[in-house]
Amino acid sequence: MSEAVGIFGGAFDPPHNGHLALAGEAIDHFRLSRLLVRVVADPGHKEVETAPEVRLALAELAFAMLDEAEVALDGFARTVDSLEALDLADPVLLIGADELAAFPNWTRPERVLELARIGAATRPGNDLRDLERVIGSLPRPERIELFPITPHAISSSGIRERIGLELPIDELVPAAVAAEIDRLGLYRAR
Repeated sequence: MSEAVGIFGGAFDPPHNGHLALAGEAIDHFRLSRLLVRVVADPGHKEVETAPEVRLALAELAFAMLDEAEVALDGFARTVDSLEALDLADPVLLIGADELAAFPNWTRPERVLELARIGAATRPGNDLRDLERVIGSLPRPERIELFPITPHAISSSGIRERIGLELPIDELVPAAVAAEIDRLGLYRAR
């Protein structure tokens, strides 16, 4: 395996099987020797319902099945700041197609492309023409690679909603994550 390093950041509120599938497929596609899973303590772009330490513990449970994964808390709200602090040699930043569509509006996207290549996960139904237009509008389009992933109709918000409705989540998250959510009584008061 190569020495390629991937970075997969998010709120992970909670982490779910879709996150794991994307991570696993990216490890294979990019031949990653390490995957740095970064639990963003205070994401600037979305609200979170649980404390960073709780989301970190859930992510550690979720990604434990991937040997390449190293889970840590990310104190930076902006990707560019996190990448500068990590100071890695040409990592692959993993994002979804929806994030790629919004990438020109990120903080300092040109600097992000200097610090990392982008691996953008696509699913059936993504408009590849729109994504190609976004890529073409960027200063370093050669630094972006689309890769297809198996679709999973799962979202963290949907899982939180199911828990609030007292519906099962066993098929949506790893068993250890479901058990910890239940033990801590997370996402029930909605």
